[in-house]
Amino acid sequence: GYGGGDCETPCVHADDRAGAFDVTQHLLDLGHRRVGIINGPPTGAVLAMEERLAGHRQSLAGANINFDPALMVYGDYTRASGQQATEQLLSLPDPPTAIFAFNDRMAMGAIWTLNAAGTRVPDDVAVVGFDDIPAAADFRPSLTTVRQPSQEVGRMAAEMLFRIIDGDAVETGQVVLPAQLIIRQSA
Repeated sequence: GYGGGDCETPCVHADDRAGAFDVTQHLLDLGHRRVGIINGPPTGAVLAMEERLAGHRQSLAGANINFDPALMVYGDYTRASGQQATEQLLSLPDPPTAIFAFNDRMAMGAIWTLNAAGTRVPDDVAVVGFDDIPAAADFRPSLTTVRQPSQEVGRMAAEMLFRIIDGDAVETGQVVLPAQLIIRQSA
């Protein structure tokens, strides 16, 4: 994992845990207590998703809210899977009042399903995503999400790579760049 600077090779990534903590905290500040999660696929778990879940759980714990496994469903990062996952969440006996999709495409699928069900976003159910893909700002309602400093990550990773190629010493361990909460209309 990269949850403590234990990269054997140099690695650069966004602070997924802090980003997820911040976006969950935003939902809690809005008064939500039942937050549905649309995670990535349960097999071959991706470290970034594990970190996002850890940040979400940390935020809940800080508000004395128990994490409810029934509120976590899985998608495959596509909009269609976000639609199906949201149908699962809506069919729960006590459905969530907010949905945190672990990427923006699944969040857009969630909004599509909620709209189709006549559920207003964010009035009835708030939705947040993660990544701030270009379409997130243009979507209706525009998506509250976490912006990844992807260009900065790419630039720093390339610099490290060139230093390795040139035979320069490169410190192992991780470079963590801040993730930024972008509040828009969906939550």
